[in-house]
Amino acid sequence: MAGTSDKPFRAICRAQGAALTTSEMVVIQQHLLNTNKSKHRLDFSGEPKPVSIQIAGSIADELAYSAQQALTFGADIIDINMGCPAKKVCNKAAGSALMQDESLVKDILNAVVNAVDIPVTLKMRTGWNVTNQNAPIIAKIAQDAGIQMLSVHGRTREDKYMGMAEYNTIKTVKQQVSIPVIANGDITSAKKAKQVLDYTLADGVMIGRASQGNPWVIHEIDHYLKTGQKADDVPLDVKKQTILAHISQIHAFYGEKLGTQLSRKHIFWYATHLNKESGQSFWKKVNKITDHKLQYQLLEEFLNS
Repeated sequence: MAGTSDKPFRAICRAQGAALTTSEMVVIQQHLLNTNKSKHRLDFSGEPKPVSIQIAGSIADELAYSAQQALTFGADIIDINMGCPAKKVCNKAAGSALMQDESLVKDILNAVVNAVDIPVTLKMRTGWNVTNQNAPIIAKIAQDAGIQMLSVHGRTREDKYMGMAEYNTIKTVKQQVSIPVIANGDITSAKKAKQVLDYTLADGVMIGRASQGNPWVIHEIDHYLKTGQKADDVPLDVKKQTILAHISQIHAFYGEKLGTQLSRKHIFWYATHLNKESGQSFWKKVNKITDHKLQYQLLEEFLNS
C-alpha cells in the first residue's frame, strides 16, 4: 500500500522542526485548474518545504485524482479535509459532512493513500453532532488506511465555531491510535496549548483562528513548550514591519484589485489585535478603500499612530 510507512512523515516533521503549515483548502479538478482561485491557491513558488496541500471533495476517485495532481504542484504531504463546517462545503457532502458516512470515508482514505507515494494526513472534527461523535471510529479507519497523522478539532460539524471546544474526544482518539494526533480548537495562548497537550496527550497542537492578526502566537507557544517560560514580547516595531511586509506581499501576489480585497480581513485582524477599539474605528475607515496604494498608506499611518 502506497504511503503507509510513517518513516517519511516523521522524517519530514523532524526536518521541518516545530511547525508545519497546511495550504488553503483546494479542489483540484481539471475544469477548475485555470480559474484564478486555483491558480493562486496552487502557486507555492518560493514557499519553504515541506508543502502540505489540503484537498477537499466527496468522491473517492476525484480525491485520488486531486492528490495526484497536487504532486505536480509540489506537494510533499497531502492533507484531506473532513473538518470544514461551511455550508457551501457540507452541502456537497464534503468537509465534515463526510463524517456521516464511515464507509465512504474508508473508500476515500484508501483511494488517496494508494494514489500517491507521499504521506497523507487527515483533518476532522469530533463528529457530525453531539449524538454522533464518531471521531474515534474514523481515527481507526484512518490508521488502517495508512493515514499518517490526524488533526482533530474539538467541535462537531453542527457546533461550527460556537461554544467551547471539548478535548475529551481528542483524548479518546489519542488512546485509540498509534499515529500522531494533533489537537485543535480554542488554543489561543501558550498556557492553553500546554493544558490541552497535558490533558489529551496529543502529539501537538494546531493553531487556526488564534493566529489571525497575531501570527506571533506560534512562537510564543513554541517557546513556552520548549522552555516552560513566557517568551519576550515581540517589539511593536517588529510587528509593524511584519504587518506592512505581509500586506505588500498580498498586493504583489494577487494583483492590485484582488490583493486589496483580500488584504481587508488581514488588516482588520491586525488592527484589532494591536488595539481593539481604535482598530475597529480604523477598519470602518479603510474597509471600502479600493486603491492598494491608499490602503497601504492608511495602514502605515495607523501603525505609526
